[in-house]
Parts: sequence; structure tokens; C-alpha cells
Amino acid sequence: MEVLGILLSLFLLMFMAYMGFSVILFAPVFALLAAALQGLPVMPSYTELFMAKAVVYVKAFFPVFMLGAVFGKVMEDTLLAKGISHAIMEKLGHKHAVLAVVLSCAILTYGGVSLFVVVFAVYPFAAALFKEANIPKRLVPGCIALGSFTFTMDAFPGTPQIQNIIPTNFYGTNAYAAPIAGIFGGVLIFIIGMWWLEWRRKKALDKGEGYGEHTLMEPLPAAADIKLPKWYIAILPLVLVLAINFYLSRVYTWDNSILAPLLGMKLPLMVADVKRVVGIWALVIALVFGIVLALALGYKNLSKDQGLQKALNVGAIGSLLAIMNTASEVGYGNVIAALPGFKSIATFLLGIKIGGTPLVSEAVSVTTLAGITGSASGGMSIALDLMSKDWLAWANSIGMSPEILHRVASMASGGCDTMPHNGAVITLLAVCGLTHKTSYIDIFAMTVIKTFMVFVVIALYLLTGIY
Repeated sequence: MEVLGILLSLFLLMFMAYMGFSVILFAPVFALLAAALQGLPVMPSYTELFMAKAVVYVKAFFPVFMLGAVFGKVMEDTLLAKGISHAIMEKLGHKHAVLAVVLSCAILTYGGVSLFVVVFAVYPFAAALFKEANIPKRLVPGCIALGSFTFTMDAFPGTPQIQNIIPTNFYGTNAYAAPIAGIFGGVLIFIIGMWWLEWRRKKALDKGEGYGEHTLMEPLPAAADIKLPKWYIAILPLVLVLAINFYLSRVYTWDNSILAPLLGMKLPLMVADVKRVVGIWALVIALVFGIVLALALGYKNLSKDQGLQKALNVGAIGSLLAIMNTASEVGYGNVIAALPGFKSIATFLLGIKIGGTPLVSEAVSVTTLAGITGSASGGMSIALDLMSKDWLAWANSIGMSPEILHRVASMASGGCDTMPHNGAVITLLAVCGLTHKTSYIDIFAMTVIKTFMVFVVIALYLLTGIY
């Protein structure tokens, strides 16, 4: 019965998320329902379990969410993001329309532009290109999903996306953890994903299906007086973010004594070792420089009426929804972890000893929770918060590097997270003016490919020890 109460709570949370209700409101509701069913007092469970962990999560990751959102908004409003995507699609043309869309999304995502901004920046050009090439519009979401939600989100080493940063706080790693495994898995995802999309395109062509008749969210012709930035100028902020992040993560040596002045003040520090926060610090600094350079290069393209103010404010305010969604899910996980029934679930997950390592246990746990919550960052945060210490202790006992734990957790988070109730999926389909019925099958295919590839990466490590 104790386990059933937890499963009921999880099902209700998933159902409400699928129906479009905010997890900020319903995560605590169903966490407290699970607590009450197992005899825990409601209000202490809320303030001392739910809120305590949610606040810790906000403290750790809010700067990354905020600066990432601001950077993406600045890249969008200065037209730098559109300049990059337009140049790629213009260069590759109709014959390689699918590849053009995927590469546009991949470059922007890997450069640090948030997934939601990428959707808005790329879609108008993608729809116009597909219309000119007479390729079914219903394939656009799958192309954007492959370029944005898969290999550049969490597989390729160094990606500034939050799904690649969260594990650094738990494992003391950095964004470039397990580079060989990440590149191997990412390249395979790209190849198989492109094969699927091209097969779908050719199948539609053989049936004589064209772009189709669409009225929703059809892009308007570009204004003649709008001049997009040159791609080699527009890409500089992305390159700068990657370069600074790499230098501060892999080259620069952070001295642990930097915490000494604060320790002397007897402050309640959340970390005692600087390596636990280097991954976050490096990205924060990189994003600040990226924002400044993007504004310097594209300031003239901002609206004359409060253009700068709007870009910064919208980015900052938009980040609040993202961080609070994930923090609420983490708070939910902390309540569930305290319940007697969770011990049985944890024992089962930790009992998955395939290969004699914690990797399969970690992958199954992370991707399952990501699927349930409909959030890669939320599901991974819950799983790592609950069991990362056990996985790390297990890894240390067999001489396994925490870097491969990082990469598997990151990639697994982007596997089953793209369920129909995922916020990014719903936004993507809405922006494209399409529905789950017409276009979700291709997004689901990317989900299957991505989930499968996590276990291929694990197999590579078990067979060769390479990471």
C-alpha cells in the first residue's frame, strides 16, 4: 500500500501535467497527498521537506537558468539567432532541407541558446523552406526536435544546456565530462535521427504528399527592410560561450582557498569543495560574456522602443517559470524520498546491477522520472538528489570515474522526457501550428532513438572502458 500511494501520486502529477496544469501548483499538492497517505504530518512535510529542497535547488541553479534565458532572448531580439539559421538554410537549400533545419537548431543549442528560443528562431525559416521544397510541414517538429532536444542538448561534451550542467553539482564534474562517450552517442543519434527523417520525407514524396494546406502559424514573408546579421558575425557569441566555458572548466585551475574568506565568516555554505560548483561558475561567467558580446554586435537591431530593456526583462522573467517548475519537481522528489514506501522503490532501482556498475540503474531511474514528470531537468534532478550518493559510492568502490555517471545521467534525462505532456513538445507543436496527431510520431521516434542510445553508450563503456 505504501508503494501504491507513491505510484498514485506520480500518476496524478503526470496526468495533471499532461492536461496542461502547472507543476508549480500541483507538485506540492500530490507530494503532500502521498505524505498524508503514509501518516506524515502535512504542514511539516511541506515546509521542512518540500520547500527545503526546492530552495536549495533554486540557490544552486537559478543563475544558469536566468542567464541562459537572457542570452537566448538577446540572441533572438538582436536577430543573431535568425541570421545563423537563415544562412544555413540558404546555403544547403531545398535538396537538403531536413539537414538544414537540424543543423540550424543544433548550432544554436550547442552555442547556449535555450531550446524554446531555438524553436521560435528556426521555425519561420524551416516552414518557408519546407514549403518551397514541397516537403510536408508535419515533419518540421521532428527536425527541430532532433536538432534541439537530443545530441546537442545533453550528449555532446561542453553543451551549455542545463541538462548537461545539473550533474556537475552532484558528481563534482564539469560540462566536458566523458567526451568520447558523449561524442560517440551524439553522432549515432544524429545519424539514425537523420535516417528516420529522410525516410519519412521520401515516403511522403512517394505518396505524392506535399507541404499541405495550413492556416495556423504560417510564417509571413520577411520584411524587405530587415537585414539579418552575417552568420560569421552572429555566431561569435556562441563561440565565445563555448570557449570561455571550456577554459574555465578544463584548463583553468580553481583554488579551493577561494572559499576561505566566506568560511571565516561562518556562513552556512552549501559546498565545502570548489569542484562541486566549478561547472556552474564557468557557465555563468561564459554566459555573461556571451550576453555582452551579443548586445555589442546586434544592438542596432533591437527595437528603438525599450528594445534592450525588453530583451533583458523578458529573459529574466521567463527564467522564473523554468526554475520554479523544476524546483517544484525536486521538492516533490524530496517528500517522496522521505516516505517509507520509497525504500522499496530505491532498493529495486539500486538492485539493477546489469554490468556490475551503477550505470543501468542510473539510466533507468533518470529516464523513467523524466518521462513521468515530462521534464528532463526535473526528472534528472529528482533522481540525482535521491540516489546520486549511492551511485557515486558504488562507482568509487569499483574504480569508475564520476564522468561517465555524469554523461549517462545527462543523456538519460533527454530520453523519455519528450512524452506528450512535455512542455517543450507542447510549445513546439503550438508554434508550428500542428497537433500531436499529425506530428508527434516523429518526436516520439527521436525519443526512442535517444533512449536506446543511452544504453549503447553504457555498452561501449562496459566493453572498452572508454569514456
